[in-house]
Amino acid sequence: FVCMLQDKFGSTREELLMQRNKVQLQIDKGNYPDFLEETKNIRESEWKVGEILDDLRDRRVEITGPVDRKMIINALNSGVKVFMADFEDSNSPTWSNCINGQINLKDAVDKSITFIHPVKDKVYKLNEKIATLMVRPRGWHLEEKNFLYKNKPVSASIFDFGLYFFHNVNQLLENGTGPYFYLPKMESHCEAKLWNDIFVCAQNELNIKQGTIKATVLIETILAAFEMDEILYELKEHSAGLNCGRWDYIFSFIKKFRKHSNFILPDRSKVTMGRHFLRSYVKLLVYTCHKRGAHAMGGMAAQIPIKNDEDANIEAMNKVKLDKEREANSGHDGTWIAHPGLTPIALDAFKIMETPNQINKEIDNPQITQMDLLKVPEGDITEYGVRENIKVGIQYVEAWLRGNGCVPLYNLMEDAATAEISRAQLWQWLNNNVKLDASKEFTVNLFESIVIEECDKIKDEIGEKLYSNGKFDLAISMFTNMIKNDDFDEFLTLPAYKYI
Repeated sequence: FVCMLQDKFGSTREELLMQRNKVQLQIDKGNYPDFLEETKNIRESEWKVGEILDDLRDRRVEITGPVDRKMIINALNSGVKVFMADFEDSNSPTWSNCINGQINLKDAVDKSITFIHPVKDKVYKLNEKIATLMVRPRGWHLEEKNFLYKNKPVSASIFDFGLYFFHNVNQLLENGTGPYFYLPKMESHCEAKLWNDIFVCAQNELNIKQGTIKATVLIETILAAFEMDEILYELKEHSAGLNCGRWDYIFSFIKKFRKHSNFILPDRSKVTMGRHFLRSYVKLLVYTCHKRGAHAMGGMAAQIPIKNDEDANIEAMNKVKLDKEREANSGHDGTWIAHPGLTPIALDAFKIMETPNQINKEIDNPQITQMDLLKVPEGDITEYGVRENIKVGIQYVEAWLRGNGCVPLYNLMEDAATAEISRAQLWQWLNNNVKLDASKEFTVNLFESIVIEECDKIKDEIGEKLYSNGKFDLAISMFTNMIKNDDFDEFLTLPAYKYI
């Protein structure tokens, strides 16, 4: 089944990836993205996406996480409305993780999944009432190197989608639910059309009614932000709305405009959802989705509960509360969390919805322009910000190389998207000769000396034994080379993939 899909759609995927490179060359020349003239009729005409299915009507809180066995059980039992099982940014795609993830999901769908804790001797199993399951396959840019077809790796997107759909669609329908997906990292409506063509083909092949598959697209690239209507239109009967993938969106903003000194972002901690370019993105997404009868999903709160420090925990939980209330008041129909401990806060924030969603709530056209989406936030670039990015980036890459793609660091849950911000900012700052704290020039020598200092701190924090037994030497070498290279690696996971 996977080979059939690869045969039919693999070449189109490759053409679309080549198109990404052409668009990047245009941006490098100063031709910035804008709303497309050739699809104006789609934006201005009246149409709606397909019907909303019953178990996707109320999505006020969704939890996300990798596809390991215990995580799946805990997430489905956590009291949220939806669990997004992730083969992408929170999953290090080792062969073991990808295949065991598929087995775990198959067991979850047929309700046989259990997990016995090796130390606590505790048995985990599903409750009677569980969250609706959605699955996020890997993005178009990734391949599955362990599965060759005609002597070439297949698309990781096709591999993840194909295995899950083939093995579970009939059982899902018998359970009264369906094959529901989250689609990541898209950069154009043409990439959405490819997904739709794959859905149509997959349903035909297995004699499944068209429109059974439902998919939410993460708007997590600056290019996709200009094509929200068109993306919904291409998926139409298979659409389950759009999501504000905020961390990848910030990364994309840095990455796409990396060669332009007028697009330099301040410290990561200063790039908050209150900034004009991010507020504009939210307004446009909510307006577009509701106009088309689709869910407008909010983004991830990176905070996690903090043990052994009540004051710090109260401060962190208050940030989550304010963030989720902002999303609910902005018109979002639901939000994301990364930890079951945040469920009550997120559910409480969305109590303002007296109905399962806010899709019917009328919102005036916010008249978002190209200038709104491209407005660069002002703020300082500090040595502290450099140190934070180095510390987070290296530890995340080290964990990813060991097969862990979802890492709690300094009271935040880091995944590939947040690590990418750290990496991209360092590259951007180094290649644009910024001054730290408005006075100190950020040079390669300064960068290298800070790396040494921060790695010594990491060693002190986690202990010599863990440090020595880990993959820090490789992680440091990879991370620093990616930042010092003249060329920018599209994704840090691409060069890292050969080591897992």
